[in-house]
Amino acid sequence: MANSRKPRAGCRRSLVAVTLLRYFSPTRPFRYPPMPPIKTRFAPSPTGLIHLGNARTALLSALGGDTFVLRIEDTDGERCRREFVDELIADLHWLGLEWQEGPQSAEPDPHWFQSQRGSIYKDYYRALEEKGLAYPCFCTPVELEVSRKVQLSAGRPPRYSGKCAHLSVDEIRRKRDQGLSPTLRFRVPKNQAVEFEDEVRGPQRFASDDIGDFIIRRADGTPAFFFCNAIDDALMGITRVLRGEDHLANTPRQLMILAALDLPRPRYAHISLIVGDDGAPLSKRNGSRSINQLREEGYFPEAVVNMLARLGHPYDSESLLGVAELRAGFDVNRLGRSPARFDVSHLDHWQGLAVRRAADDTLWTWLHAETRAVVPEAHRADFLDIVRSNCLFPRQADAWAKVLFTDELELEADIAAVAQSAGEAFYLAAIDAATESPDDFAAFLAGLKRRSGAKGKHLFLPLRAALTGSLDGPELAKIYQLMDKPRLHRRLAEFTYESE
Repeated sequence: MANSRKPRAGCRRSLVAVTLLRYFSPTRPFRYPPMPPIKTRFAPSPTGLIHLGNARTALLSALGGDTFVLRIEDTDGERCRREFVDELIADLHWLGLEWQEGPQSAEPDPHWFQSQRGSIYKDYYRALEEKGLAYPCFCTPVELEVSRKVQLSAGRPPRYSGKCAHLSVDEIRRKRDQGLSPTLRFRVPKNQAVEFEDEVRGPQRFASDDIGDFIIRRADGTPAFFFCNAIDDALMGITRVLRGEDHLANTPRQLMILAALDLPRPRYAHISLIVGDDGAPLSKRNGSRSINQLREEGYFPEAVVNMLARLGHPYDSESLLGVAELRAGFDVNRLGRSPARFDVSHLDHWQGLAVRRAADDTLWTWLHAETRAVVPEAHRADFLDIVRSNCLFPRQADAWAKVLFTDELELEADIAAVAQSAGEAFYLAAIDAATESPDDFAAFLAGLKRRSGAKGKHLFLPLRAALTGSLDGPELAKIYQLMDKPRLHRRLAEFTYESE
């Protein structure tokens, strides 16, 4: 039976149908419509050196968008300092995070420094006041603290009581004439739900009645975080905000501000916070360090970036990846909700890969100047091979350079005991074997075995202890090759009676 339903007069194709027809037809293959570009940002307050948590937020923001913006939120004039902006920019460059929009120096400008954007915020304050969506509040800090304690003691969430929400024009004028400087509060609509889809944490719903009217301008005239952060995201075209989960409760406030001003809202992705290996929030006590400290300790930026990218986000590859490769493998939907646990051994794993992959020139520059000064040019390449296999940090390379190329060798008591356990005859045999085969370690070893009868650990451990002051480290063949023979003879002779 034929379908008797007829299309209504004037019926138009739906937007979905039109879109599908545009990208699919029987005469050409299907292709998805292009995705709009994603614009992300990192917006730190320069009140100190950036630590691992800040750096992870910056990294994930850079990985999670097509355009990356740096914005300086420096409205706290007492705590924000210009030298911290300099250090911030240097740290981001060192990590390999390059921004397409933002400052390249600490010189404040009205495009990227919030302290210079007061006139912009002033216009939006005025717009809210004209709509009746913001009002001056003359409540003192003491009054607010008393109200807060009363609400908490009654088992209610602390929020502003609305005391100044209905002041008349004359009342406001009288208070101003008394010299009182008000804050400006946003008038939160009653009995509404603020809902959004968080890209990490899923659907979110907040009741406006649980929020209360909040401050958007402080009494000194500076903007509150809720306000200028949201305004700048909209004006700068930010389409995705990646930030710590501690900002999740700020989001409904910012969405209400944007809606009230008819400004576009970004998508939000609230990432888990980093905790130490003890499960507590990351701090100096359980391993947190600034990026500046990590750089000074000798960590390679590739190691730091690979460790941070994988905190709470799996990658298919276990290889050391560059920023571009990390971006290609990043998916905001793979970010975990559980706290990301920092373990220094994880960081050191990536440091080992970075050291082994480093080019000779890079590795040579990475070493301390004092170490470079004692390594003979003829032995540079061989020494760098030892560094790759045995060192994570320049200070460890310092120690091996002293062992191999100077006479600075002091044996700890337990190491000296291992060396002495072989006896004088062992070292006399070693000196003879070294004299016979100065350039051939295999021949030296065979001669020592033949002369001393020692083998296995009774051969290798005393020899290593006497030559290096350690029971592990580079292959003995490499040590024998690099150490000049007069120095090698002197170290062996230390354990013969003739040296006493």
